[in-house]
Amino acid sequence: MKHQSGRHFLQIPGPTNVPDRVLRAIDSATIDHRGPDFQVLSREVLSGLKRVFRTNGQVVIFPASGTGAWEAALVNTLSPGDQVLMFETGHFATLWLNMAQRLGLEPVFVPGDWRHGVDPAQVEARLAEDKAHAIKAVMVVHNETSTGVATRIAEVRKAIDRARHPALFMVDTISSLASIDYRHDEWGVDVTVAGSQKGLMLPPGLSFNAVSEKALAASVRAKLPRSYWNWEEMIASNKDGWFPYTPATNLLYGLREALKMLLDEEGLENVFKRHDRHAEATRRAVRAWGLEILCLNPAEYSSSLTAVLMPEGHGEIEFRKVVLEHFNLSLGSGLTKLRDRVFRIGHLGDFNDLMLAGTLCGIEMGLGLAGVPHEKGGVDAAMEYLARGAQVKSKAKSGAKARAA
Repeated sequence: MKHQSGRHFLQIPGPTNVPDRVLRAIDSATIDHRGPDFQVLSREVLSGLKRVFRTNGQVVIFPASGTGAWEAALVNTLSPGDQVLMFETGHFATLWLNMAQRLGLEPVFVPGDWRHGVDPAQVEARLAEDKAHAIKAVMVVHNETSTGVATRIAEVRKAIDRARHPALFMVDTISSLASIDYRHDEWGVDVTVAGSQKGLMLPPGLSFNAVSEKALAASVRAKLPRSYWNWEEMIASNKDGWFPYTPATNLLYGLREALKMLLDEEGLENVFKRHDRHAEATRRAVRAWGLEILCLNPAEYSSSLTAVLMPEGHGEIEFRKVVLEHFNLSLGSGLTKLRDRVFRIGHLGDFNDLMLAGTLCGIEMGLGLAGVPHEKGGVDAAMEYLARGAQVKSKAKSGAKARAA
């Protein structure tokens, strides 16, 4: 491999770019995870995570990828043979289904077209049919990373309530937490699943469960085997700032720094607005190119990533290869059913307007080099939108200064 000068543009939808500040924090000397300094660190990150999940309940941290958090959600709340209601929204929803089956659960899997999120009306209808309450959990992926489709979680919660069904509500926020508005308590979620490597701006290696009181009560009755993933031991140790086994100490350093950036410096509301702005600019570029966005419902557009359909007769594998070789830009691939059919533009995490402009420029040049039919002007459309937003922001700041004076 020859050296490519300049920075690498990592624009897959996770893992995302890790800020230098977070990298420097991770690079601190490892400390005694039974000592007082670690106790302070542990309490700080657990408190900060509650603010990110928007919960007053328990948050559990595991040294694992998001897949571990999936398993923890299931084994702590369910028993062999339990029915769970799941929806085919994409690749990752299907992987969670596979895990549920391997653990001995009985999924009721509602098929989908990978271009829409979960339909709240279907949730209500399926639960209303379940008069015996055999379904013990409703499991939904908030932001499907393979498709760029975001399910409306608040509406799914209302559908469960209308059906008056006691099922637990579990939500995967692996590619939405700290990128798209999410409210664990307000939306009545019982277990929220998340990972470190996307909106939280960390390397892979930490996974999270936010847990309601209802889920904790279910964990007392649950009979699926658990050891490493046991909430009870984690929560008992966390009360005093400890972990029941060796934690990923240096990643927790990075998490503390990331939480400071997200919560105390930029502010979550501003983080969400930034992601919304970059997503809209990206969609404007795609439309200007004459390409098709995979997500069909504008109400379900993801602010974390945009999945773009390739024109008939052209594959994303060769296109992404051209973009990587010529511009040192990594784009997300099409997964399973979408292999060689879509490319995915990640615009989440530590990201700004200029980084997006560079990403879209690389894509537009790559479309030309790869011979993919498209119109010119996608980058211009995105830049015009971003510049207009910057002007509005500048005027708002000027007005605020004038009022203060």
